[in-house]
Amino acid sequence: MDGCFSVHCINPHCQRPYPQPWGNKFCNSCGAPLHLLDRYFAIKPLGAGGFAQIYAIWDGKTQTEKVLKVLVETAPKALELFIQEAEVLSSFRNSGVPKVDADGYFEVNLINPKPHQLPCLVMEKINGYTLEEVLINSPQGCAEDLIVGWLIQTVLILQELHNRQIIHRDIKPSNLMLRTSTPVTPAKSDQLVLIDFGGAKQFSGSFLRLHSTSTRLYSSGYSPQEQVRGGNIGLTADFYALGRTMIQLLTAKYPSELEDGLTGKLRWRNYRQIKPELADLLDEMVEDDVRLRPANAAIIHKRLLSIAVSSPREGLLSKTGKSAIQSVTEFTQAITNTTLFIIQGIYKFLSACLATIWVMILTSICAGIGTMMGFFLAYHTSLGDRWLELLSSQLPTLVEKQPYGAAEIIVYGFAGLGTGWGLTLSGCFEQKRRFLITALMGLIGYSLGWIACQFITSQNPAESLVTWILISLPLLTVGLGLRSHQIAYAVIAGLGSANLIAIFVRLGLKLHLFHFYSQPQGFDVFSSIGFFSLVSILISFSLSISHYLIIPCLRWLGWR
Repeated sequence: MDGCFSVHCINPHCQRPYPQPWGNKFCNSCGAPLHLLDRYFAIKPLGAGGFAQIYAIWDGKTQTEKVLKVLVETAPKALELFIQEAEVLSSFRNSGVPKVDADGYFEVNLINPKPHQLPCLVMEKINGYTLEEVLINSPQGCAEDLIVGWLIQTVLILQELHNRQIIHRDIKPSNLMLRTSTPVTPAKSDQLVLIDFGGAKQFSGSFLRLHSTSTRLYSSGYSPQEQVRGGNIGLTADFYALGRTMIQLLTAKYPSELEDGLTGKLRWRNYRQIKPELADLLDEMVEDDVRLRPANAAIIHKRLLSIAVSSPREGLLSKTGKSAIQSVTEFTQAITNTTLFIIQGIYKFLSACLATIWVMILTSICAGIGTMMGFFLAYHTSLGDRWLELLSSQLPTLVEKQPYGAAEIIVYGFAGLGTGWGLTLSGCFEQKRRFLITALMGLIGYSLGWIACQFITSQNPAESLVTWILISLPLLTVGLGLRSHQIAYAVIAGLGSANLIAIFVRLGLKLHLFHFYSQPQGFDVFSSIGFFSLVSILISFSLSISHYLIIPCLRWLGWR
């Protein structure tokens, strides 16, 4: 490398990082060192990855071009991951990962804009292309024999990683590279390399225990749910991500596009006809249940070797006979797939209807029970009087306007508590079973909604009812612990129920918030039970519409 080349400054705050004269040891603009460790010169930037900037550098000692990764993020967690990557790669000697020398990690002292240290990591430069780039040039999907070869190579790398008790945690097409000269026609002999070990973690026992101080890392579409939720993960998390990666390479479709809207499982076999043994293995690798995935890399490797050597018997049928049989098989398969699709659609529709009816019944019963509890506590214990004293001191105007308001708030609050319990007990929306939190949010939401309605001056009772719904039901929905799209569920619960109320009013039903203008008698409880049961039915219906129709559409549109 001679003086005709310029040097690039690696200081992320440098105003004029390039070009710098080759012989300079310090940047003309910011004074940062250019001759790193008296050995490396940064030649040009290659891009950014995560929290780091990537440069091509020249190693004067070995007279080779390498890659320099510079951490530009100052957060402690970013530094922890960066050092972790350096430790993993420097201790690993496998051609399937970028080589890093023992002294490959170092820090550069900078003085501009203030004194600080810039972490650096030098690694082998992989001359090739990522599988993401290969897929761009294969819009119909990659060849099955290439997929098998890539799987075998990746599994062998993972086997050595896992033997060292390291989980990669971020396998995806962009983190798998081929040592190849072209992404258009990759060959079976091209060596595969696993890159980006910034998220790799050491584990003990059979799985990695993530504590509150641990860095939660995942890639949407590839990582399993236990990793997305920040739970304990094991070796099978890498197998799950690898399976989804290979399914994407086979089908040329992003994994989330293949997910079933209700179950989240991948429906991909109709997009690509491959060996059943390979399809079965990939389906097992991407199982949501950790226990159903292959337990270790050796098991996967053994099955892949069996798949690689198996081939259909040749010479038994003429080409014409094969073609005819293939056509009949494909036609039969198409009819079978269509029939199964229709049957599955009918089954899902009926299941959704039954689930909706079930949650309506259960929630209305729990809402009624909560209302009766509220009545008993408000009118037959000292709780109503104590709550009235508190309201009188804090909101005297409200008490003057509604003398029985304190008791009503208790009834409303416990009705919300019962409704929340019913929704949680049904389990129809794949929510977490957070009974206490949901009950509290129901109690708070219904009570706050009642208080807010007392300050509305409109004479139209329907407006007060709609306002109460728009405040109460979204708060209750947020407390359900839904696993995704919580905001969408909350908005639809409020707006959907409010619109249903508006339709009922248009049809002539006189709906309004119930109030007691005198001490209620025993049978008066039934009017409030009917009111809160109706509200529970409305929110159950709105949440069902969200879960079975709207949320799947949002996922299909790309909102994860």
